[in-house]
Amino acid sequence: MSTWAFDFTDKKIVITGGSRGLGLEMARAFSLLGADVAIASRKLAACEDAAAALTAETGSTVRPYALQVADWDQCTDFAQTVWHDMGGVDVLVNNAGSSPLYDSISGISEELYDKVIGLNLKGPFRLSALLGEKMVEAGGGAIVNISSIASLHPKPETVPYSAAKAGLNATTTALAHAYGPSVRVNAVVPGTFLTDVSRHWDHAAFAKRAQTFAAQRGGDPEEIVGAVLYLASSLASYTTGALLTVDGGAPD
Repeated sequence: MSTWAFDFTDKKIVITGGSRGLGLEMARAFSLLGADVAIASRKLAACEDAAAALTAETGSTVRPYALQVADWDQCTDFAQTVWHDMGGVDVLVNNAGSSPLYDSISGISEELYDKVIGLNLKGPFRLSALLGEKMVEAGGGAIVNISSIASLHPKPETVPYSAAKAGLNATTTALAHAYGPSVRVNAVVPGTFLTDVSRHWDHAAFAKRAQTFAAQRGGDPEEIVGAVLYLASSLASYTTGALLTVDGGAPD
């Protein structure tokens, strides 16, 4: 091991869902540490704006891409394109995800169910399969999946999402064995983070619930960064197939 410091100089990093929220904070951190970063989401304009702002702030190259992660063929094309554009990929962060609301479990439509599974499980699998194989051929790399505490403690209001993220956990373990020893595959399991989505919450109700957390608050988006950097770095050289929970000590 050459250093105890995080150094991603000239490393090629791909982050889905990288234009806002947790993904944007990850992109900022990698960029500040010298990486060449690609961010992708379904809204190209948002990625273009975020990439321009990060490039101006950090001085590192940030590339914007449009990608519907739930679309199998788009994932196939994106994996080929981003590998070619960047001259390889060292780290893939499967961050894109969503948990839509629904009125009742029986009222969940097939369209909603398929969308949730596609975005949170199918797409990350496809990107990991394609880029993971290329990383093995190139001699190494790391994949970091962003799961959710809902995968470990499912609730009635998160049935499709919990199922998808539980599947992502299983995929993480399986791919760690498939692509080891040269490519490490791990997952971060976040709890409640106060991103732009949290603006629509009942804040009084959340503040009461947060008192049951060991940290007694929700997480700030930048507080996910340390876990992701660790799993993506050489400091985690003996960490693979792991689920790293970052939830402020939330109860079950």
